[in-house]
Amino acid sequence: MKKKSLLLFFFVLPFFAFSQNISELIAKAGDSKTFSGYDQVTIFDSTYSYMEDNGLCHVNIHTLTKVLTYKGASNNSVVKINYDPLSAYVEIRKVIVHRNDGKSEVITNPVCDYVAPARAIYWGASQKMVEVGHLEPGDAVEVEFYRKGYTYALLQTDDDSQYIPPMRGHFYDIVPFWSSQPILEKVYRVSILKSKEMQYSIYNGELTTSVVPDAKNDRMIYTFSKKNIMPISVPRNTLAMSDIAPKLLLSTSPDWEAKSLWFYNVNEDYGSFDPTPEVQTKVNQLLKPAKNELDSISILTHWVADEMRYSGISMGEGEGFTLHNAKMNFTDRCGVCKDKASLLIAMLRAAGFNAYAAMTMAGERIDRIPADQFNHSVTVVQRRNGQYELLDPTWVPRVRELWSSAEQQQGYLMGLPEGADLMETPVSSSKNHYLYISGKSEIKADGTLVGELTVTAEGQSDAAIRGIFKSRYSEWKNALELELLRIDPRAEITSIQNTDELRYLEQPVKITYKYTIPNYAIVSNTAIIFKPLLTQNVFRRAMGHLNLDANVEKRIYGFRDRCSRLMTINETITLPKYTKVIQLPEEKTVESETVTYNGKYTLKNRTLTLEQKADFGKRIYEADEWSAFRDAVKAQNSFTETFIILEK
Repeated sequence: MKKKSLLLFFFVLPFFAFSQNISELIAKAGDSKTFSGYDQVTIFDSTYSYMEDNGLCHVNIHTLTKVLTYKGASNNSVVKINYDPLSAYVEIRKVIVHRNDGKSEVITNPVCDYVAPARAIYWGASQKMVEVGHLEPGDAVEVEFYRKGYTYALLQTDDDSQYIPPMRGHFYDIVPFWSSQPILEKVYRVSILKSKEMQYSIYNGELTTSVVPDAKNDRMIYTFSKKNIMPISVPRNTLAMSDIAPKLLLSTSPDWEAKSLWFYNVNEDYGSFDPTPEVQTKVNQLLKPAKNELDSISILTHWVADEMRYSGISMGEGEGFTLHNAKMNFTDRCGVCKDKASLLIAMLRAAGFNAYAAMTMAGERIDRIPADQFNHSVTVVQRRNGQYELLDPTWVPRVRELWSSAEQQQGYLMGLPEGADLMETPVSSSKNHYLYISGKSEIKADGTLVGELTVTAEGQSDAAIRGIFKSRYSEWKNALELELLRIDPRAEITSIQNTDELRYLEQPVKITYKYTIPNYAIVSNTAIIFKPLLTQNVFRRAMGHLNLDANVEKRIYGFRDRCSRLMTINETITLPKYTKVIQLPEEKTVESETVTYNGKYTLKNRTLTLEQKADFGKRIYEADEWSAFRDAVKAQNSFTETFIILEK
């Protein structure tokens, strides 16, 4: 009876933020001229959450969206609510179309429940849908729906217990106050018992905040709102929207150490990492050639990385924070990040190591409020000296690293028996990710270019170069040829030598081309015009910095590259008898704490030497570091774009 009364209170509670009637709100909301360039405007977006003592949360969401264009009409012709049936329940309670002529229509079409579209991860995600039908600009769609549960599946149980969050008795939420379309007002409200100590923080902006007691029910009501939310337009490679736009984090978990301990215990209790006899036998076999501790760790990490397919099809008990066990993972040999991490932990334990699971957030920052800001699972192993080392079998297939440096400057939380605080992966030295390109060539009197070039790389630059080997073994030669033909389709490749891709752990990648390119230079009786081959960004795939748009003069927000890297390009060109400079780029130099660049030509007699060196010191940069980064990219681009003109 008590539970029934609680739910009745929750369902009849009126939405508090909107005192005007719907028609007035729609009329005052503006039109396509008011919001030029946008297809719709959300007039209000209201969320009310009611948390029970066990952590189960009942959520009512109420939205009103006005259509501004025909594209907006198409976008709103179906109401879609995403959820996971294993851990969440959704009920669409009301859909009303408010027509531009003042009439309103309650949509009575049936609610459909379909499996959500998926790629690579085929779990049970679903969508509740209601067909709204034809809309015109000026129409508005009002939606009310109820939700309980959470977004990570744990273990299936009976009744409402399957909707209780994994960390029982605790509440957390991550509330974005940004949107790709304008929002006139967004309100988020949560009611929890006073005995629950809520901590919250607002990032990247300001919200109107209210915290008031509900003495009658011994609860606290937290309200957060923001008006006139406009989309943020950012250039390519800007940090994730959650790192730069206003957001709210709330949690009743006391700190990250508590989360770490819970994460450790929930997996140990479930037996996620207990090695099976089959796992033990495989580990013993794999480690026969191991000579030391690092050998053992490397062999097991790369075996899981290369031999376990990334495909989210494994199901059954153990989802989300509870990782699938060794028996399932070793048998299926496929899964997602948590499955790869789990199998590696089991194999490391079979080898005598202390190994545990860790959580991280690929591509976004993890902030100090202990809300579950995680989208990726990795492995941590304790070395013999007591230090912990991160391993990522998901991101290192055919990669020489054990932990991908594309994940540097990224927050992570280890699930340790003694607990752990939130930590950040360190910057990886650019020297660990070098890209060296060298060449020696000659331009004949008829303009033919004959030469040889060699590419060597390590770390993430090595991984980028090896991306060319993703095709079958028989196609590697064709793929390598295409890399040079992309620069000049007239190239005649006389030989290619490259390291064996299947033995990638033995040495860094090295590729040597010998080539002839007819009519490469424009040659007359008095002048020669050409661009050195190595200024044309051979293996551009390893030069992630060139993906950032150097036309952007100033950045308001931080930005990111793929990884730190050190790049050197050197080419020596023997010329016909043209030694008088008509056009030759001047030396360019950039120097800062995080980015350096130097590029220059030297012409001596009939020998032209190109030298470029760039050092990009990290992966994530502050906005005020853009100037030096941009100057380095512009400098390299200028060498790519500028013809060299010499006369006799």
